[in-house]
Amino acid sequence: KFVIVGIVLAIVVVFIGRLFCLQILDDEYKKHADSNAFLNKTVYPSRGVMYDRNGRLLVSNQPAYDVMVCMRNVKDLDTLAFCQSLGITKDFFDKRMADVKNRRLNPGYSSYTDQLFLSQLTAEDFAMFQEQLYKFSGFSVQRRTIRQYNYPVAGHLFGDLGEVSKKDIAQDGYYVQGDFIGKQGIESYYEKLLRGEKGKEVLLRDAYGRVKGRYMDGAKDVAPVPGKNLTLSIDVELQALAERLLQNKIGSVVAIEPATGEVLCMASSPTFDPQILVGRKRGDNHRMLSKDKQKPLLNRAIQGTYPPGSTFKTSQALTYLQEGIITPETSFPCAHGFRFKGLHVGCHPHGSPIALVPSLATSCNSYFCWGLYRMIGSEQYGSSQEALTRWKDHMVAMGFGYRLGIDLPGEARGFIPNAAFYDKWYGGHWNGLTVISISIGQGEVTLTPLQIANLGATIANRGYYLAPHVVKEVQGEPLDSVNVTPHYTMVDKQHYETVVEGMREAVLNGTCVGANLPDIEVCGKTGTAQNKGKDHSAFMGFAPMNDPKIAVSVYVENGGWGATYGVPIGALIMEKYLNGELSAQSELKAQDIQMRRIDYGIHER
Repeated sequence: KFVIVGIVLAIVVVFIGRLFCLQILDDEYKKHADSNAFLNKTVYPSRGVMYDRNGRLLVSNQPAYDVMVCMRNVKDLDTLAFCQSLGITKDFFDKRMADVKNRRLNPGYSSYTDQLFLSQLTAEDFAMFQEQLYKFSGFSVQRRTIRQYNYPVAGHLFGDLGEVSKKDIAQDGYYVQGDFIGKQGIESYYEKLLRGEKGKEVLLRDAYGRVKGRYMDGAKDVAPVPGKNLTLSIDVELQALAERLLQNKIGSVVAIEPATGEVLCMASSPTFDPQILVGRKRGDNHRMLSKDKQKPLLNRAIQGTYPPGSTFKTSQALTYLQEGIITPETSFPCAHGFRFKGLHVGCHPHGSPIALVPSLATSCNSYFCWGLYRMIGSEQYGSSQEALTRWKDHMVAMGFGYRLGIDLPGEARGFIPNAAFYDKWYGGHWNGLTVISISIGQGEVTLTPLQIANLGATIANRGYYLAPHVVKEVQGEPLDSVNVTPHYTMVDKQHYETVVEGMREAVLNGTCVGANLPDIEVCGKTGTAQNKGKDHSAFMGFAPMNDPKIAVSVYVENGGWGATYGVPIGALIMEKYLNGELSAQSELKAQDIQMRRIDYGIHER
């Protein structure tokens, strides 16, 4: 009796357990039943659009259509007619169907739910396909939007959209196979703001799988939430001018509003039209750009690291003044350069001895070499290592050696050497002469063009900067994530006034005379950075002197003297922004610079 009762109870327990698994834990049969009665159709939100600082629409949306497939409903398919209607080959069809069912490639695969077969049909392709769609059971079309770039500029800034990877899906449950995500630039950095929230339509189907209408008149539907619109700090006309001036050259232009840290333009050359990375040709075009030896996908403004050359001398002057190594009246000799104990750093002809302001105006190498030699050898620090540590602290406070934190992915940090670096390199035996080249922005020092522009903004503000950023507002409201706390350097304001005087003198009577604009007090500093090939041409400046509205850096690889490309490009950028337009004479100058071509040959990067 007890054995029989035990067997019965065991059977009952097994049945109850199995029923619990089927009805509560395992949703496979529920999916099967629901798929017979319901079709849950994802409704994609419109992605947030972008405007420039003056309200011009930069990035908008256009309709596109995805072909979806529900595998269990594909029956009696005329494959040839299907392929012809979409303009694809039989081999492509076979591979795509196999990939959809491959759970390794498509982890979210289910034969009961719609899967992406082909993405981003144009409106024209969709119209042709829709006429024959009734013939192809199991296939449907899902509407979504893709990007429309209204200006052929700022490709590096905007970034692009691409299909999600398995890693993206694993990191964020919002995405499923076939979704698109920001891959670079603003599209990537502000992805969660731009993407919005998906909606859902619950459709009722009959026994043959045909859609009969909305379930409960749409009571169970969820409306999509559009992405948030962004207002960028960019002036698109200024951006277009910067890209135009960099044509046929490798380099970058960055302009910042000193008072806010807002980036007014950020150009990197060579560049690309962002529209070519939209639609079904995106993959082919992206591969073409990635194989180009001049690396047009590289945003040199934030990812390129270069010797800053003589633009760096302004930071040295400020450091020497603050540390008491020099005063504005201190003079040093320049015998066509710095000559001491057999070491010679060359310089161009000018008066000697020379004081600080004229040394900035003429970009004297010798002056800043003497300053660093004195600082590293000064007894007030106790050792060369402590002196260099103090020097490095000043450089870091000015925004060098670390990322500035711009709201774009991929920012490089540049390099500022410290004492440990030289101890390792020279075995602990080094002094100011050993590292003298860092005083003129050469040697181991590297900065990004963004950091050079930020140096100009810091000098314009007389001792502080705000974190550079490219997004100004979200839905008309200031962006919460932007750090508006000023970053102060370790240098007193009066020393900045001295350096500003030197930069103004450079424009009036020195190496930057090409940046002298009528009725605008421009301050500038050239840079000619040594290179294995032809020198790089650089410029850093701001204007107006006492009410700064714009700070600019220009860097042209292998462009020669700073006055050759850096100065005239920087002057045109400032004139355009401050006056709203270029004069007729400046327009001719812009056309001349645009047409000049630098033959990079083996110097392709």
